[in-house]
Amino acid sequence: MKPMKTVVSVLGKDRTGVVATVATTLTECGANIDDIRQNVLENIFSMTMLVTLDEDVATFNEVQEKLAKNAEKLSMQITIQRQDVLDFMYNV
Repeated sequence: MKPMKTVVSVLGKDRTGVVATVATTLTECGANIDDIRQNVLENIFSMTMLVTLDEDVATFNEVQEKLAKNAEKLSMQITIQRQDVLDFMYNV
């Protein structure tokens, strides 16, 4: 399978370990973090990551399920979206 470009977004109350938790999960799934941006505004944490998935290691749905468990553990919102879907949505 060819690598899949995705966008991972994290939003919620700032707390210790958010970046480490998400990055560890992605690493365990064989994903590569290509770029990352994060910001904290008055205790609200926001992070966007460009991530390449290796679906021979973990499928999009498997990664999505693991990130959903991270979101529950951290009490945050974590979403993953295929970059090609985003490109299509904003080029219509």
